Amino acid sequence: MNKYFFSIYKNHYCDFKGRARRKEYWMFTLWIIIVAIIAAIIDVALGFPEGGPFVLILSLVSILPSLGLTVRRLHDINYSGWWYFINFIPLIGGLILLFLTIKKGDKGPNQYGPDPKADETVPQAE
Repeated sequence: MNKYFFSIYKNHYCDFKGRARRKEYWMFTLWIIIVAIIAAIIDVALGFPEGGPFVLILSLVSILPSLGLTVRRLHDINYSGWWYFINFIPLIGGLILLFLTIKKGDKGPNQYGPDPKADETVPQAE
């Protein structure tokens, strides 16, 4: 599970090209949520009730990888990365983006690159 978290930071820190699988997207998102909760607990323990230094550092360190991963996730369903901005429509924008990130990716290559699942479905020679 944590291989997705560290892989994004190591290999795709500011990568907006290509495609990302649902599993990669949601495993990274889960780790960000877990780390954010821990950072918030530490901040509260240090006397910062609303967004202290640990939450700020996490936000700054994770904004580009999160944005890039979301754009690559949209590419996997053959949507432009510009669809990310639908998130800024109050109330429904976030729900639409949530639906798009849950949607199954295109089989085979699309205009944004090869199918990221293709590597896993090919049997390995022994």
